[in-house]
Amino acid sequence: MKVTTHGQQLVKVTRFGAVNAYFVREEDGLTLVDTLISGSAKGLIGAAGEIGAPIVRIALTHAHADHVGSVDALKEALPEAEVIISRRDSRFLTGDKSLDPGEPRSKPSGRYVKLKTTPDRLIEPGETVGSLQVVAAPGHTPGHVAFLDTRDRTLIAGDAYSTLGGVSTANRTNPRFPLVSLATWDKPTALQTARDLRALDPSRLAVGHGRVVESPAAEMDRAIEQAS
Repeated sequence: MKVTTHGQQLVKVTRFGAVNAYFVREEDGLTLVDTLISGSAKGLIGAAGEIGAPIVRIALTHAHADHVGSVDALKEALPEAEVIISRRDSRFLTGDKSLDPGEPRSKPSGRYVKLKTTPDRLIEPGETVGSLQVVAAPGHTPGHVAFLDTRDRTLIAGDAYSTLGGVSTANRTNPRFPLVSLATWDKPTALQTARDLRALDPSRLAVGHGRVVESPAAEMDRAIEQAS
């Protein structure tokens, strides 16, 4: 695993050069955003040890396997850590892929896995997780959320954007890294989410796949234009 620090609060952990999770420093310890693929728990715990703080909460942007893959192992090793996911995407963790009335009738895409872990907290947009504001970011999955750090406006966007092979929205197939768009549930919704997240004017864009982008406005604008 590769560990890199971005600003004062954000630490990125990358596995296989393509899948990211993030530690966010808080006064009481670390919030881990996403958990990489299965088999990553030991490395994540080791990275937290290098940072010198405990993992006190595990917040998930969405329910795809490359983001929740190590939840069960982490919860077993860290039973006091609070597991957090959106109420909408929590259903995928039980194998329920049904759609709600009023949602686009696109078929949920990507790989979902059932977890033994029952989330400790189900969140809705507008709530906070430590210093992170929960932001609605549907499209890649129905209940996808992003997290905006209220201290420095870092946006942890999950798969609402990707930056591997260039900044791209989830609705547009990036030839250099097509997996995000291939796993996107509803592309029109994903494009609107990309616009909504850009309107937050983040200082830093951190995503599930690819590099962290500083001062990302111009690159986000370009990605939206290419996808529209």
